[in-house]
Amino acid sequence: MLKSRVVIDDIFKQKNRFIEYPLSVSWVVQENNIPTRMVFSAPKRKFKRAVDRNRLKRLLKEAYRTNNKTFLDSLKANNQSLAFYIGYIGKEILPYQTIEDKIKEALIRLIIQIEKKDEN
Repeated sequence: MLKSRVVIDDIFKQKNRFIEYPLSVSWVVQENNIPTRMVFSAPKRKFKRAVDRNRLKRLLKEAYRTNNKTFLDSLKANNQSLAFYIGYIGKEILPYQTIEDKIKEALIRLIIQIEKKDEN
């Protein structure tokens, strides 16, 4: 988990982002030996109860944990370190299977975006 305020600010300053509804993904490539550092978020504005926000964050973390193998392998192959943010922007809590599918799509898209940035 990422807790550094400086790194979190860098993630949002970089303008590297995309939306894979109901997820919003932002990232920054870093110069350190930690493969990934991440932040998961659910908005208080849409989910007033803390139990709902915490459930969403648990679902996001679990979906990431079970599907991050190819993502981490890709980062290691390119010798990269990444800090990223995944925010839930949907209006209702979707079933776990839907969230897991969207996390998979978002990680694939993130790999493609990072490789595209490297080519430039």
